Amino acid sequence: MSITVSARGVVKGFDGKPVLRGVDLDVQQGRSTVLVGPSSSGKSVLLKCLLGLMPMDAGHVRYGDIDLAGLDKGALERLMRGVGVLFQQNALFDSLSVWENVAFTLIHGRGMRRREARGRALATLAAVGLGPKVADLSPAELSGGMQKRVALGRAIAAEPPFLVLDDPTAGLDPILTGTIVSLIHDAIERTGATALAVTSDMTIARRSFDRLAMLHEGAIVWQGATGDIDASDNAYLDQLINQRAQGPIRMRIGA
Repeated sequence: MSITVSARGVVKGFDGKPVLRGVDLDVQQGRSTVLVGPSSSGKSVLLKCLLGLMPMDAGHVRYGDIDLAGLDKGALERLMRGVGVLFQQNALFDSLSVWENVAFTLIHGRGMRRREARGRALATLAAVGLGPKVADLSPAELSGGMQKRVALGRAIAAEPPFLVLDDPTAGLDPILTGTIVSLIHDAIERTGATALAVTSDMTIARRSFDRLAMLHEGAIVWQGATGDIDASDNAYLDQLINQRAQGPIRMRIGA
């Protein structure tokens, strides 16, 4: 089962400097949305606010009818057990084997017995193209591409209703990028999860997600169906998707 995730008027700043300036974003139930934008536009900060990892200065984030602002620590932790996250740098646990990494939420979040969790982990590893021989290895014994698959497996093993993908193909070669994108698409289709991804690769954004939202200087300047981006008359979006040097987006210089 999937859910709708929405942000309304989200504001966040640091040391008096605004980063998010009243963000409104809808991640529709059962659909995949990709968040794009120039560097330093606030994408990572917005993700942390959506995941409850960073308190907002103002605004609301809702998972269905549940407002994160109204939850205590325990309730927030329980809600986040239903979120699968693929981190940009994988964030695998070096002290755990591959299968234990994949089964982490099943064991520690769902209370599944280790024997059952191992079976689920092996099935998930197979779904991301990894055989049982890697199950008892440590993450350090795997290549970067295999580690990315393990991290994806961990994100989807519990079939979460909400899947967050933080720049899932960063640093990968074109062939491996295509493989990971295909695996992500298959996982979303199989589980029916609501998905939100962040990427700087416009080719992936165009081809792999139902909807697109653009963040610029801490505000959403466009959101809609990915198939509509070329017909948009939004100058910010036009400059980004066509990689134009000239336009309303100016490169930031200095700190």
